[in-house]
Amino acid sequence: MGLLVDGLIIVFYFVVITAIGLRMGRREESLHDFALGGRRVPWWAVMASIIAAETSAATFLGAPGEGYDKQSLAYVQLVFGVIIGRFVVGNIFLKPYYQYKVYTVYDYLGVRFGPKTKNYVSGLFLVMRTLASGTRLFVPSLVMVLAWRMFAGRQQVQFSQQAVTGVGPYLVAIIALTIITCIYTALGGIKAVIWTDVIQACLMFGGALVAAITLLIHIGGFEAVGRAVPQMTHLQGYFITGFEPDLVTKWQADNHVQGMNLWQYIKLILASDYTVFSALIGTSLGNMAAFGTDQDMVQRMLTAETHQKARRSLLTAAFMDLPIATVFTFIGILLFVFYQQDPTFKPAANSDVFGSYILNVMPIGIRGLVLAGVFATAMGSLSAALNALATSATNDWYLPRVPGRSEAHYVRAARAFTTVFAILMVGIAGGFAYAKVTNPDIRIIPVVLGIAGFILGPMLGVFLLGMFTKDRGSDRGNIIALTLGLIATVVLGDLHITILNGIAPLLGHHTPFVRPDWLPKVSFTWFAMIGAIVVLAVGMLFQTPPEILDAAERQAAEADREEARPLAQREVMG
Repeated sequence: MGLLVDGLIIVFYFVVITAIGLRMGRREESLHDFALGGRRVPWWAVMASIIAAETSAATFLGAPGEGYDKQSLAYVQLVFGVIIGRFVVGNIFLKPYYQYKVYTVYDYLGVRFGPKTKNYVSGLFLVMRTLASGTRLFVPSLVMVLAWRMFAGRQQVQFSQQAVTGVGPYLVAIIALTIITCIYTALGGIKAVIWTDVIQACLMFGGALVAAITLLIHIGGFEAVGRAVPQMTHLQGYFITGFEPDLVTKWQADNHVQGMNLWQYIKLILASDYTVFSALIGTSLGNMAAFGTDQDMVQRMLTAETHQKARRSLLTAAFMDLPIATVFTFIGILLFVFYQQDPTFKPAANSDVFGSYILNVMPIGIRGLVLAGVFATAMGSLSAALNALATSATNDWYLPRVPGRSEAHYVRAARAFTTVFAILMVGIAGGFAYAKVTNPDIRIIPVVLGIAGFILGPMLGVFLLGMFTKDRGSDRGNIIALTLGLIATVVLGDLHITILNGIAPLLGHHTPFVRPDWLPKVSFTWFAMIGAIVVLAVGMLFQTPPEILDAAERQAAEADREEARPLAQREVMG
């Protein structure tokens, strides 16, 4: 009976969210409606959509894993960088996007530098967002497979059993979730995405709060947390500076050095995931990249009526991230205490600790609610990514090559691209499912954020070049700068070593490739900074052609006149 109640809650969620998506997004007659919602979406709905888009299932299940692994709220300190980065985006990036009436942020690069820069960066976005969102898509499939096994077998499940199930069941779950999300996203456009995100954001945060309260009841309250995790009683439970003795000692042992000079301290900070430095510098630049250059995140902001309302949505969502990240990370700490008290259902991998608790320990009804929250976060981020990818592919690539068609034709093209990217994501999620099944210790958050960071950093560098200089950067120079920025991020992030070691056995090379000692290893939290600095430094060496600058100035002046015209009319009428 209990499993039936949970199952009905989940089915009810899927039915309601699909119906809302189809209803709210009906009558999409132009690309302006499909991509921008006619720029009539309320700011608070945009805010909720931002929260839903950035809080994927990887966050829902991965952030507790980080709290469990570190036994601290150090992950939350990254939110301070989130606020700083979005403050810059809200006050500098958004106005030009509205001024030039862009459909995608890459339209701005076409105006500022030329078509080659726009196409290069738009292409990078299509690759990055497909890979990152496809990887995220695996996460809810893991819970769906085990939930189905539990409902069908009417018994509790062990996450350690996942290695023997193969990839097949995960692919079925991935396909099912993708089909449901793809239907309302393709038919309803951005309005369907935003209004379903409002529901999903509420369900996501409500499910997290219910989970935290349930855990506190199970472990015996906050006193049990203080006894089991004593660092929560002082600052180390909340902040990591990067100079803690145990962190320094571990780094010295890993790198076979004694003593620490300035360069070694810098290498330690760059190699650390969560420190005050990565929060205030690395994450600030990472959020500038995500919310200033990633069409997936920016598109919902462009649906607000003005850039001022878009900025209000963005900044409010940033401050809301503080309690949201705290709750999810604190759930991980509570899980650490719980599994110390009762290790019966403790999984082999830290990234599975929340999922195992949800399925095996949570009370009837609450389990169904929280499972619906997992699927809500997955569908919210997936629908946003699909819509952004379809918009970018249609506006940046299809429309310039197939001009002069009707608005209905371009809407059909956008819907077709939605389906294409959904299929691609299913393939990528299947690949990550295989990697996770064969190596359960893979951490979700670094993989998901790392994939985006490799490409978002160089993209940020180009936008900074356009926003903060008047005549630097050109198509030719930007292509060189972007390429060098990507190479630098890949090398410092050790991605090339991972790839080489993956293909080495196929080439008959059995000695593992290793990073030279002199080369610093950079954590995923610093990827955006590395790429942006390289692109900005190289791009500054090239001057924008005068004809590009003249055309941009004329377009900006025309936009200013158009923006002022309604105000002048109101003054005359008054």
